[in-house]
Amino acid sequence: MCSDFSRSLTLLRKEKGISQRSAAKDLGISQALLSHYENGIREPGLAFVVKACDYYGVSADYLLGRTLSRDGTTIVDAESLYDYSAEKDNVLRGSIMATLSKKLLVNSVGILFDLLGKVGSKEAIKACSDYLGTALYKMFRYLYRADGTNNEDFFAVPARQFITGTATIDMTCAEVAYVDALAARVKEAGSLPPINHDVLTQTYPGAYQSLLQIVHNTGERITRRLIAYRTESK
Repeated sequence: MCSDFSRSLTLLRKEKGISQRSAAKDLGISQALLSHYENGIREPGLAFVVKACDYYGVSADYLLGRTLSRDGTTIVDAESLYDYSAEKDNVLRGSIMATLSKKLLVNSVGILFDLLGKVGSKEAIKACSDYLGTALYKMFRYLYRADGTNNEDFFAVPARQFITGTATIDMTCAEVAYVDALAARVKEAGSLPPINHDVLTQTYPGAYQSLLQIVHNTGERITRRLIAYRTESK
């Protein structure tokens, strides 16, 4: 059984805030056997998987690392997911800047998630996805509501809560979860796959230029804003 299972089993118990002994008792097995499951030494039977899913309130797909959604729902599998970037003549109508910006982001996000896949932390992948997803949600919703004529009822978050920062709070929580997940993975694995300029250049010879451009542009923008803030504060 994949290592995601043992990792998920351990993290769900810790998230629940209970000891291995208590969890083993509730699940009807010995602490030693649960320890073997959590450390990937032994593989459980189907009956235990079902019991663990009920106990922690998650789906079997989530426990086995097949989905990031705890209830097992997903829009579509990864292989069938529509990839807009793969289309020929993929140019956004009316704006060269929009096309360039999109390509920089698509290439860079691709590198980021490829690296996270190599890191092997499902929690970090989910937290990163949550953070970026909420950022996209915010930008789209601000655009959607800009002229004040569109009905926002199809958004689950009421407008008054959105404009008072709930999405930003969600991003902050995702960022904390991301940092914690990476720290936990380093503690578990001892180290992460090498991530440096030479490795990235060799592994992503084309797309890495996009990431470098974003790193440069972002650094320059933040520096300008810091200088402007300090000047205004004097």
